[in-house]
Amino acid sequence: MNFPIHRGKTTKQPHVGIPEGTFEEEHGREGFFGRVSHLYHAHAPTGWSRIEGPMRPHAYYLDQLEPTDLNDPDGLPTPVLYNDDVILLVSRRSKPHTAYFRNADGDLLYFVHKGKGKFETDFGVLEFEPGDYVVIPRATTYRMIPETTDNFFIMVEAHSEILPPTPEQKGLMGMHALYDMSALQLPEFTEFQKTPLNGQEYEVRVKRIGEWTSIFYPHHPIDIVGWRGDLTVFKLNMRDIRPVISPRVHLPPPVHTTFLAQNFVICSFLPRPLEEDPDTLKVPFYHRNTDYDEVLFYHDGDFFSRDNIRPAMLTLHPQGIHHGPHPKALRNQAKLTRTNEAAVMLDARNPLKIAPSMDSVEWKEYWASWQEKKEEPQKA
Repeated sequence: MNFPIHRGKTTKQPHVGIPEGTFEEEHGREGFFGRVSHLYHAHAPTGWSRIEGPMRPHAYYLDQLEPTDLNDPDGLPTPVLYNDDVILLVSRRSKPHTAYFRNADGDLLYFVHKGKGKFETDFGVLEFEPGDYVVIPRATTYRMIPETTDNFFIMVEAHSEILPPTPEQKGLMGMHALYDMSALQLPEFTEFQKTPLNGQEYEVRVKRIGEWTSIFYPHHPIDIVGWRGDLTVFKLNMRDIRPVISPRVHLPPPVHTTFLAQNFVICSFLPRPLEEDPDTLKVPFYHRNTDYDEVLFYHDGDFFSRDNIRPAMLTLHPQGIHHGPHPKALRNQAKLTRTNEAAVMLDARNPLKIAPSMDSVEWKEYWASWQEKKEEPQKA
């Protein structure tokens, strides 16, 4: 057993009884799972006066993006962040696909921010509503049919499988946290129309290595009469996630893990009671994302640790630069008793690149929002 070394002014235990006049930073590896030290600063680690160079915290107004699928049934989502493991996209599809789709590049995850409708898939029909995570395995044939027109989806294309954490990965929390596998919903099996009307062809658009191929059939492309196995489309709604909480210490993001894939993780932050112990830090602690880029999509509620953040915004905090609570949140933490926020986090092991489309929807002065006298964000 390796006991931590103490030098200078520190706490007995991280996040509890932080010495007055200091700011605690968690400096660790492997996304809070690896070796770690806690550093006690005389000033907030985000108290910079300026940043020169490409690496800085970013914030974006995603509801200002207009993907081509907003008005065109043949349109496509807009990529926003990407690397070799994952592509994050925004879809605002308002009309049904005219064709069926098949993504041979990876699994797809749709997070439903706004809108209702259904997916037709090889495995049947799956309805969706706000707060749903819908996972579509690689090379599954599907079509989205929205029932509403004001829709908004965050899409994740993973070049590996997207899966719930296993009981072994959940560790001491047990197999039923954060949700039991029975909370996952599967499609209702449906046999689709066998004969097209008036000689109509059906089109399936297949994406492979970023290129599209159209395959045409004289019959319905989903002519499945039955299926069996353990690979299928499924969904999980945020309301069925039960956050793990502690009344005496602020728990790190891994306890909120919802899905895992190769080189990235997806977490869900949901309304929950805050810590009761008066000596305990209630707001997210400062850290510098040593091994992961951190992306947060703000879905709903009051985002207490950030000023001037509203639903449909997205933040990117790159590896190597600090982030943590805004000064007002840190000052007011004693007044808080619970969070009232719903957000999706994607942590990527490999650095994410920013798509050109994001430049026009960025809050350029987000990096300065940790300063006491900060510039107001641009108007929507």
